[in-house]
Amino acid sequence: MSTDYQQGRATLGARLRELRAGVSQRVLADRLNWPQSKVSKLEAGRQTPSLEDLAAWAHATGQPAAAEELAARLQGLESHSRSWNRQLRAGHKPVQDALTVEYERSTVLRAWESAMVVGMLQTPQYARHIFARYTKLHRSPRDLDAAVRARMQRQELLYQPGRVFHIVMWEAALHAGVAPSHVRTAQLDRLVGAIGLDTVKLGIVPLGADVDVPPANGFWLYDDRLTIVEDWHAELWLDDAPSLTLYRRVWDSLSQSAVYGSHAHMLLARARAHLDMA
Repeated sequence: MSTDYQQGRATLGARLRELRAGVSQRVLADRLNWPQSKVSKLEAGRQTPSLEDLAAWAHATGQPAAAEELAARLQGLESHSRSWNRQLRAGHKPVQDALTVEYERSTVLRAWESAMVVGMLQTPQYARHIFARYTKLHRSPRDLDAAVRARMQRQELLYQPGRVFHIVMWEAALHAGVAPSHVRTAQLDRLVGAIGLDTVKLGIVPLGADVDVPPANGFWLYDDRLTIVEDWHAELWLDDAPSLTLYRRVWDSLSQSAVYGSHAHMLLARARAHLDMA
């Protein structure tokens, strides 16, 4: 969780505490039919409230008009940190649709991925296995077909002039066993074809390459206005100048360690040979 997010949640907790003035935590918890520990955690900024929690809090403290203000504060928090728990309540397709908007608004898109093939270059079968694994992890609605269709439709942007996709992946992503061997083989073939697209520049950081920063979380940079970072619990949507500068510095560093063209082909062939021997 980002420091800014923690500070924002603490500020929201302080506002909740102000609204509770004159009422003990125990009394408020009884009114809400909550455990007192929940009231305490919300006020201390150790738990993120839902919109329903905030509306209930405003009414239970006798200040229903504050519900709109509290909702706005929460929206401000989630404009930066979008928890998977909330985003995936309706399944994966709405998340894909929201991302497509950002792709369509952008002309230069940069990506770093260390754990799997990036979504923009995934085959339908590979994407289906990825969505299935995250559905199991987050216990979200199983809308695999709709999610795969949305991702494949977004890939049409690869064939439209006027955009550049500069994608850098760690070689480990080519070997990750996130799908059966035959699916991964077809996925490697797809990457070979992507190298020939005039809208795509694909770089691969070899496993033994010297890197200035650890090859950690995947992220996308949308022009110079937005970076979206994936973590286990949430996506971070960051548009402040310091964060954009930092992630661009990380991307520049990792891209300098990558190989391209024929050298990237060699790494793909090595991953393919490894699968053939398995």
